[in-house]
Amino acid sequence: MIELHLIGIGTGNPDHLTGEARRAIAQADLFLVPHKPGKSDLADLRTSIIDSVRNDAVVALFDMPVRDDTLPYLTRVDAWHDEIAQVWANTMAAHPDAKRVALLVWGDPSLYDSTLRIAARLDPAPKLHVVAGITSVQALTAAHAIPLNTLNAPITISTGRRLRNHGWPEDCETLIVMLDGDCTFQTLDGTSFDIWWGAYLGMPEQILAHGRLGEVSAQIIAQRAEARAAHGWIMDTYLLRRRA
Repeated sequence: MIELHLIGIGTGNPDHLTGEARRAIAQADLFLVPHKPGKSDLADLRTSIIDSVRNDAVVALFDMPVRDDTLPYLTRVDAWHDEIAQVWANTMAAHPDAKRVALLVWGDPSLYDSTLRIAARLDPAPKLHVVAGITSVQALTAAHAIPLNTLNAPITISTGRRLRNHGWPEDCETLIVMLDGDCTFQTLDGTSFDIWWGAYLGMPEQILAHGRLGEVSAQIIAQRAEARAAHGWIMDTYLLRRRA
Protein backbone atom coordinates (compact mmCIF):
# COMPACT_ATOMS: atom_id res chain seq x y z
CA MET A 1 0.00 0.00 0.00
CA ILE A 2 1.24 3.49 -0.88
CA GLU A 3 1.71 5.90 2.02
CA LEU A 4 0.68 9.45 1.15
CA HIS A 5 2.21 12.13 3.39
CA LEU A 6 0.58 15.57 3.34
CA ILE A 7 3.16 17.85 4.90
CA GLY A 8 2.24 21.30 6.17
CA ILE A 9 5.15 23.61 5.33
CA GLY A 10 4.01 26.97 6.67
CA THR A 11 3.96 30.02 4.45
CA GLY A 12 7.15 29.49 2.46
CA ASN A 13 9.90 30.02 5.02
CA PRO A 14 12.02 26.86 5.54
CA ASP A 15 12.22 27.85 9.21
CA HIS A 16 8.50 27.07 9.46
CA LEU A 17 9.17 23.35 9.02
CA THR A 18 8.60 21.38 12.18
CA GLY A 19 10.86 18.51 13.18
CA GLU A 20 8.09 16.12 12.13
CA ALA A 21 7.89 17.78 8.70
CA ARG A 22 11.65 17.49 8.21
CA ARG A 23 11.57 13.79 9.09
CA ALA A 24 8.71 13.19 6.65
CA ILE A 25 10.58 15.02 3.87
CA ALA A 26 13.78 13.08 4.63
CA GLN A 27 11.99 9.73 4.39
CA ALA A 28 9.83 10.25 1.27
CA ASP A 29 10.53 8.28 -1.91
CA LEU A 30 8.72 10.70 -4.23
CA PHE A 31 7.45 14.28 -4.08
CA LEU A 32 4.48 15.41 -6.15
CA VAL A 33 4.90 19.11 -6.94
CA PRO A 34 2.17 21.02 -8.79
CA HIS A 35 3.07 23.41 -11.55
CA LYS A 36 0.79 26.23 -12.62
CA PRO A 37 1.33 28.16 -15.87
CA GLY A 38 3.00 31.48 -15.10
CA LYS A 39 3.63 30.50 -11.47
CA SER A 40 6.83 28.49 -11.62
CA ASP A 41 8.10 30.40 -8.57
CA LEU A 42 5.69 28.40 -6.39
CA ALA A 43 7.03 25.07 -7.67
CA ASP A 44 10.57 26.38 -7.24
CA LEU A 45 9.76 27.40 -3.67
CA ARG A 46 8.49 23.92 -2.85
CA THR A 47 11.59 22.28 -4.33
CA SER A 48 13.86 24.70 -2.46
CA ILE A 49 12.16 23.68 0.80
CA ILE A 50 12.79 20.03 -0.07
CA ASP A 51 16.42 20.90 -0.91
CA SER A 52 16.80 22.55 2.51
CA VAL A 53 16.32 19.08 4.02
CA ARG A 54 17.95 16.78 1.44
CA ASN A 55 19.67 16.89 -1.93
CA ASP A 56 18.69 13.49 -3.35
CA ALA A 57 14.92 13.85 -3.62
CA VAL A 58 12.92 12.48 -6.56
CA VAL A 59 10.51 15.23 -7.62
CA ALA A 60 7.68 14.73 -10.11
CA LEU A 61 6.20 17.96 -11.45
CA PHE A 62 2.62 17.78 -12.66
CA ASP A 63 0.47 20.34 -14.45
CA MET A 64 -2.53 21.53 -12.48
CA PRO A 65 -5.85 21.13 -14.31
CA VAL A 66 -7.75 24.33 -15.07
CA ARG A 67 -11.14 24.90 -13.48
CA ASP A 68 -14.14 25.27 -15.79
CA ASP A 69 -15.43 28.74 -14.94
CA THR A 70 -18.67 28.14 -16.86
CA LEU A 71 -19.89 25.75 -14.14
CA PRO A 72 -21.52 26.76 -10.82
CA TYR A 73 -18.87 27.26 -8.14
CA LEU A 74 -19.33 24.08 -6.09
CA THR A 75 -19.79 21.91 -9.21
CA ARG A 76 -16.71 23.52 -10.74
CA VAL A 77 -14.53 22.83 -7.69
CA ASP A 78 -15.83 19.27 -7.30
CA ALA A 79 -14.98 18.43 -10.92
CA TRP A 80 -11.59 20.12 -10.56
CA HIS A 81 -10.76 18.00 -7.51
CA ASP A 82 -11.65 14.84 -9.46
CA GLU A 83 -9.23 15.89 -12.20
CA ILE A 84 -6.42 16.63 -9.76
CA ALA A 85 -6.88 13.26 -8.05
CA GLN A 86 -6.57 11.55 -11.43
CA VAL A 87 -3.37 13.48 -12.19
CA TRP A 88 -1.94 12.40 -8.81
CA ALA A 89 -2.83 8.79 -9.55
CA ASN A 90 -1.24 8.91 -13.00
CA THR A 91 1.92 10.54 -11.64
CA MET A 92 2.30 7.96 -8.86
CA ALA A 93 1.67 5.13 -11.35
CA ALA A 94 4.63 6.42 -13.37
CA HIS A 95 6.85 5.81 -10.30
CA PRO A 96 5.83 2.29 -9.22
CA ASP A 97 8.79 1.87 -6.84
CA ALA A 98 7.79 4.87 -4.72
CA LYS A 99 6.00 3.65 -1.60
CA ARG A 100 6.20 6.87 0.44
CA VAL A 101 4.78 9.74 -1.59
CA ALA A 102 4.71 13.30 -0.25
CA LEU A 103 2.91 16.52 -1.08
CA LEU A 104 3.99 19.81 0.47
CA VAL A 105 0.98 21.85 1.55
CA TRP A 106 1.06 25.60 2.19
CA GLY A 107 0.10 26.41 5.76
CA ASP A 108 -1.71 23.51 7.38
CA PRO A 109 -3.57 20.78 5.44
CA SER A 110 -6.65 21.23 7.65
CA LEU A 111 -7.33 24.94 7.10
CA TYR A 112 -8.95 26.11 3.85
CA ASP A 113 -6.98 23.63 1.80
CA SER A 114 -8.48 20.86 -0.34
CA THR A 115 -5.57 18.43 -0.39
CA LEU A 116 -7.29 16.08 2.05
CA ARG A 117 -10.50 16.13 -0.01
CA ILE A 118 -8.54 15.32 -3.15
CA ALA A 119 -6.66 12.51 -1.39
CA ALA A 120 -10.01 10.98 -0.38
CA ARG A 121 -10.82 10.52 -4.09
CA LEU A 122 -7.85 8.21 -4.74
CA ASP A 123 -8.69 4.59 -5.52
CA PRO A 124 -7.20 2.47 -4.11
CA ALA A 125 -7.00 4.63 -1.03
CA PRO A 126 -3.45 5.21 0.25
CA LYS A 127 -2.45 5.09 3.88
CA LEU A 128 -2.70 8.75 4.78
CA HIS A 129 -0.35 10.69 7.07
CA VAL A 130 -0.85 14.38 7.85
CA VAL A 131 1.84 16.65 9.26
CA ALA A 132 0.51 19.85 10.80
CA GLY A 133 2.00 23.14 9.63
CA ILE A 134 2.10 26.80 10.63
CA THR A 135 -0.92 28.56 9.15
CA SER A 136 -1.09 31.97 7.51
CA VAL A 137 -3.30 32.98 10.46
CA GLN A 138 -0.48 32.25 12.91
CA ALA A 139 2.09 33.92 10.66
CA LEU A 140 -0.11 37.02 10.29
CA THR A 141 -0.69 37.57 14.00
CA ALA A 142 2.98 36.88 14.76
CA ALA A 143 4.12 39.37 12.10
CA HIS A 144 1.89 42.08 13.56
CA ALA A 145 2.59 40.99 17.17
CA ILE A 146 -1.11 40.88 18.06
CA PRO A 147 -3.33 38.31 19.79
CA LEU A 148 -5.76 36.50 17.52
CA ASN A 149 -8.75 37.11 19.79
CA THR A 150 -9.78 39.77 22.26
CA LEU A 151 -10.28 38.80 25.91
CA ASN A 152 -12.53 35.76 26.22
CA ALA A 153 -13.98 36.39 22.73
CA PRO A 154 -14.43 34.03 19.76
CA ILE A 155 -13.07 34.44 16.24
CA THR A 156 -14.49 33.60 12.82
CA ILE A 157 -12.41 32.32 9.90
CA SER A 158 -14.01 32.71 6.49
CA THR A 159 -13.32 33.53 2.84
CA GLY A 160 -13.53 36.56 0.62
CA ARG A 161 -16.31 34.88 -1.34
CA ARG A 162 -18.50 34.50 1.76
CA LEU A 163 -17.79 38.05 2.91
CA ARG A 164 -18.78 39.34 -0.53
CA ASN A 165 -21.95 37.22 -0.78
CA HIS A 166 -23.17 37.33 2.83
CA GLY A 167 -21.59 40.40 4.41
CA TRP A 168 -20.19 40.67 7.91
CA PRO A 169 -21.05 37.56 9.98
CA GLU A 170 -23.63 38.04 12.71
CA ASP A 171 -22.27 38.47 16.26
CA CYS A 172 -18.69 38.56 14.95
CA GLU A 173 -16.03 40.77 16.47
CA THR A 174 -12.87 39.34 14.86
CA LEU A 175 -12.87 37.94 11.33
CA ILE A 176 -9.96 36.28 9.54
CA VAL A 177 -10.42 36.38 5.76
CA MET A 178 -8.60 33.93 3.49
CA LEU A 179 -8.65 33.28 -0.25
CA ASP A 180 -9.65 36.81 -1.17
CA GLY A 181 -8.29 37.92 -4.52
CA ASP A 182 -10.77 40.79 -4.82
CA CYS A 183 -9.97 42.80 -1.68
CA THR A 184 -13.52 42.30 -0.46
CA PHE A 185 -12.85 44.45 2.60
CA GLN A 186 -13.77 47.34 0.28
CA THR A 187 -17.43 46.39 0.72
CA LEU A 188 -17.37 47.23 4.45
CA ASP A 189 -17.79 50.54 6.25
CA GLY A 190 -14.21 51.78 6.49
CA THR A 191 -14.84 53.67 9.73
CA SER A 192 -16.12 50.64 11.66
CA PHE A 193 -13.20 48.22 11.39
CA ASP A 194 -9.46 47.91 11.91
CA ILE A 195 -7.48 45.70 9.54
CA TRP A 196 -4.21 43.78 9.86
CA TRP A 197 -3.09 42.59 6.40
CA GLY A 198 -0.07 40.61 5.27
CA ALA A 199 1.31 39.02 2.10
CA TYR A 200 4.19 36.56 1.60
CA LEU A 201 4.08 36.06 5.35
CA GLY A 202 7.32 34.80 6.86
CA MET A 203 9.20 35.24 3.59
CA PRO A 204 11.81 37.87 2.62
CA GLU A 205 9.14 39.51 0.42
CA GLN A 206 6.75 39.95 3.36
CA ILE A 207 4.50 43.03 3.19
CA LEU A 208 2.36 44.27 6.10
CA ALA A 209 -0.23 46.97 6.59
CA HIS A 210 -2.38 47.91 9.57
CA GLY A 211 -4.81 50.66 10.50
CA ARG A 212 -8.38 51.83 10.31
CA LEU A 213 -9.89 50.11 7.28
CA GLY A 214 -10.94 53.27 5.47
CA GLU A 215 -7.50 54.81 5.89
CA VAL A 216 -5.37 51.92 4.61
CA SER A 217 -7.63 50.16 2.06
CA ALA A 218 -6.21 52.03 -0.94
CA GLN A 219 -2.65 51.38 0.26
CA ILE A 220 -3.28 47.64 0.60
CA ILE A 221 -4.92 47.40 -2.83
CA ALA A 222 -2.00 49.23 -4.46
CA GLN A 223 0.67 47.19 -2.64
CA ARG A 224 -1.10 43.95 -3.49
CA ALA A 225 -1.34 44.78 -7.19
CA GLU A 226 2.28 45.91 -7.37
CA ALA A 227 3.56 42.79 -5.59
CA ARG A 228 1.48 40.43 -7.72
CA ALA A 229 2.77 42.07 -10.90
CA ALA A 230 6.36 41.78 -9.65
CA HIS A 231 6.20 38.14 -8.54
CA GLY A 232 3.46 36.69 -10.76
CA TRP A 233 1.57 35.39 -7.71
CA ILE A 234 0.55 36.48 -4.24
CA MET A 235 -0.62 34.79 -1.06
CA ASP A 236 -2.16 37.08 1.51
CA THR A 237 -4.65 37.13 4.34
CA TYR A 238 -6.05 39.67 6.75
CA LEU A 239 -7.71 40.09 10.11
CA LEU A 240 -10.61 42.48 10.57
CA ARG A 241 -11.81 43.61 13.99
CA ARG A 242 -14.92 45.64 14.64
CA ARG A 243 -14.13 48.88 16.40
CA ALA A 244 -15.79 49.43 19.78
